[in-house]
Amino acid sequence: MTVSTTSILQHRARPPRRIRGRVFRSPTAIVAIVWLVGLVIASLTGPLWLRYGPLEQDLSAVLQGPSAAHLLGTDELGRDMLSRVVTAAAPTLLVALITPIVAVLITVPITLWAARRARAETVVNRVSEIVLSLPGTVIILAFIAAVGTNMPLVMAAFGVLVFGAMYKVFFGQAKSLHKQLYVEAAAVDGVRPMAASIRHVLPNMSTTVIVQFVLLFGAAIGLQAGLAFIGLGPQPPEPTWGGMIQTASSFIFQQPWLMVPTGAVLALTIIAANALADVLAGGTAMPPPLISIRRKKNRADAAPSTSTIAHVPTEVAASVVASVPAEERELIVEDLVIGVDDGPALVTGVSLRVRPGTVMGLVGESGCGKSVTSYSLLGLLSPGLSVRSGRIAWGGVDLAGAGEKTLAKVRGHEIAYISQEPTRALDPMFTISWQLSAAIKRLRRVSGAEAKRIAAELLTNVGIVDVPRVLKSYPHQISGGMAQRVAIALALAGTPHLLIADEPTTALDVTVQAEILGLLRRLIAERGMSIILVTHDLGVVADLCDEVSVMYAGQIVETGPVRDVLLQPEHPYTMALLAADPHAILNFEGTTRLASIPGQVPLPGSMTSGCRFVERCRFAQDVCSTTIDLQPRAEGDGAVRCIRRDEVRGRQDEWREPITIGEER
Repeated sequence: MTVSTTSILQHRARPPRRIRGRVFRSPTAIVAIVWLVGLVIASLTGPLWLRYGPLEQDLSAVLQGPSAAHLLGTDELGRDMLSRVVTAAAPTLLVALITPIVAVLITVPITLWAARRARAETVVNRVSEIVLSLPGTVIILAFIAAVGTNMPLVMAAFGVLVFGAMYKVFFGQAKSLHKQLYVEAAAVDGVRPMAASIRHVLPNMSTTVIVQFVLLFGAAIGLQAGLAFIGLGPQPPEPTWGGMIQTASSFIFQQPWLMVPTGAVLALTIIAANALADVLAGGTAMPPPLISIRRKKNRADAAPSTSTIAHVPTEVAASVVASVPAEERELIVEDLVIGVDDGPALVTGVSLRVRPGTVMGLVGESGCGKSVTSYSLLGLLSPGLSVRSGRIAWGGVDLAGAGEKTLAKVRGHEIAYISQEPTRALDPMFTISWQLSAAIKRLRRVSGAEAKRIAAELLTNVGIVDVPRVLKSYPHQISGGMAQRVAIALALAGTPHLLIADEPTTALDVTVQAEILGLLRRLIAERGMSIILVTHDLGVVADLCDEVSVMYAGQIVETGPVRDVLLQPEHPYTMALLAADPHAILNFEGTTRLASIPGQVPLPGSMTSGCRFVERCRFAQDVCSTTIDLQPRAEGDGAVRCIRRDEVRGRQDEWREPITIGEER
């Protein structure tokens, strides 16, 4: 029941695929790319289609406006402006590429090196600060005085000078990625540090690197134009955008039009570069909803939802959520399908129903889709994941199709989230008081003084004794159990009606676990909240939950009231989990042996069309390859996804015997 390092690495994100999808789905990105590439192609092929050469003079047609003979007019020597603007494009854009190439080639290797070595980090940090403090403009001018107006060398020097700023952008992300589990797993497998950085860290930094590359490309174009404008670029008569703008400024009163062609092309080029960077960063150039609904035909895992709640416009949805009485709020999840963009489905056909004032337990091994499902309820899926179909009904609104404005009305106000690691919810840079007060002011719209009073009250409610000391403390100054209590208080800052608790007791010792569970039980009784409890601990489920849903490989395999499911399990996977729990409430007669489930949860994309537990189930037969939906349980309420449920019912004690997989086939 453990996850190998190989499977961890196989689950690693693939940013390049996400980037390609984001670019090709964005009209803004396509237009920007067409403009930049088109300029270069037009410039390089100019002699084949331009009517005039860029240096060809006609003193009888000086400072003319647009005409049939000269589409963009002429300059002070009668030279065709279209020819000069187009001819200058390729040298400008191609030379501008030198700056980001040099900057990335210098910064990325140094950043990866510094992020994994403490001594190197100290040295490189000092060097980057020195580079940042240098007067860049003065150095560029001095460099030009030394080497002349050699634009490729000047652009290379500019790339070196931006090392400090780019290092600051890259270092924080690289440092964080080096601490990720899949990087540590690579080290355990014997991968050398630099190889691990290149193989696992750099791909996850690719979006940031590409965005900075494109932004720096636009800055280099502007720098070239500025230097040419003050006479430090390529010298006349060679056409340059900055030189043409400088000339146009000298004749601004005689012929104002002369400024328009070059100025417009320069502005559009820089805008195109910045717009492309914005799309690559996932910004406002292509504003997708945080969770997108995708309907794909001929895909069993993405069948159209049979939702009965219509998709409501964002503005209307926000008011609908706010107007529904708290006692009528019920979470209904139906046929939820979550998948990787252009990849396999991670969660398929999940349905949940959480009534007001009840606790729903969501259990299963790691990798079964519990956390992904809980993230989707608030629109918190990681980049690259999306809801393909299904509905998430809350207060009359389908949150799966809601926009960011509606989700912002729900998060914290209506539905709150508690992470299994409280340190993820607490910023180490700020005190507990500041973080709680900021959340309260934002969610409850109260004054600073009132927010501090409520913060102290919340800490008291979650069982913290020395409230004044904790309020003044930073997260690293309090214990893990106290940090979890603070995280719960933070989740209660907006008086939510539904609390999603993702393994809130995993990192705590037994005594503190009992205290946190008692706290959650009291919150349910006092506030009438409903809770979705994601956990591995069946003892916690038995103690706290009203209903339980067992997940395996992205599906719900059994669901029902806690007493029915835990006392009379009907799915072999539920039986195996109970048999593997040393604190199980079942009485397995004649043995004290704990069950061991061989194998591991199948990876997304490798799941069978029939029962997904078939490769690990001791009761599996050929008939189990048949696709089956959830069927009503024979004993008690709920449903079970097993075609042999009538035959295997009551045989849970066999899981504690030595296992031979497929022995019944």
